[in-house]
Amino acid sequence: MSILSQCFPPAPSFTEKELPDQTGKVVLVTGAASGVGLELAKILYSRNATVYIGARSSSRVQTGVQAIQAAHPSSKGRLEAFVVDLADLESVKRAVDNFLKQEERLHVVVHNAGVMMPPEGSKTTQGYDLMMGTNCLAPFLLTKLLEPILRRTAVAEGVAEKAHKAVRVVFVSSLITSFGKPRGGVTLDENGVPSDEYKGMDRYMQTKFGDVFLGAGFAKTLGSGILSVSLHPGLMKTELQRNMPAVASFAMGVVFKPAKYGAYTELYAGFSPKVTVADNGEFFIPWGRKGVIPGHVRASLKSKAEGGTDVADRFFAWCGQETQEYL
Repeated sequence: MSILSQCFPPAPSFTEKELPDQTGKVVLVTGAASGVGLELAKILYSRNATVYIGARSSSRVQTGVQAIQAAHPSSKGRLEAFVVDLADLESVKRAVDNFLKQEERLHVVVHNAGVMMPPEGSKTTQGYDLMMGTNCLAPFLLTKLLEPILRRTAVAEGVAEKAHKAVRVVFVSSLITSFGKPRGGVTLDENGVPSDEYKGMDRYMQTKFGDVFLGAGFAKTLGSGILSVSLHPGLMKTELQRNMPAVASFAMGVVFKPAKYGAYTELYAGFSPKVTVADNGEFFIPWGRKGVIPGHVRASLKSKAEGGTDVADRFFAWCGQETQEYL
């Protein structure tokens, strides 16, 4: 799929108009207090879903809730708080513990939140690079902690036999190209640890390739009836670019689409009946289409026995190793 096709995609084919009633469905969206996540939450709430608004503080959750309720005052859905600091793995565990006290089902998780190009040297509470910790380690841990309830939901609703009704986990990546760095998506040292050599956008992209690897990795491990995918939401002007230089931010504002378009990409991956268990581990592109992963990344997704480099599996294993104490 060409870069131009991703930058200038056709009109979305699955929007709030095509989304059926979501009464009884429970959805968790991280980064749902603003931007793409907020727009997705609005759509889901308008169709009567129970939506957990993931944000790093109660005040941000409340701001998001007020905006969603104002947009759809007649909804019969529910809006609940999921207060989580993705830069702190302890916070991830606390948030899940609180969630599990409230819900017995979870149908869709959208790992929408992320951080892009913070000040150089920014770290998480546990001392990881802020982008790697927020964009990869936290979503990995969140998915692992939610795995039991995802499995129970799949079994209880019998979705294994209904190809298009699988429980879903969606990892939000970025524009994946056949050029640029890192080659292979993620560079690992001899101990399987992601390289710290990259700066700026290359460092950010390493984490976004990592999200593709997480989508593919969980597709192998979550089990029957659970679909795990990744996606490039599209080019939108959102809070994600808040740390970008002013000139670049202005240019993006001129070219990029409103955040709602990115929500349509996430909506397609998370809810479209055209996405089935046959698409497990796949990558989707704006504004709701199956994409093609570049060859250098496909090689990382394959084992050495398959002629690949095994990078994705080793990255997945590293995420597991670094989060083990919180499980």
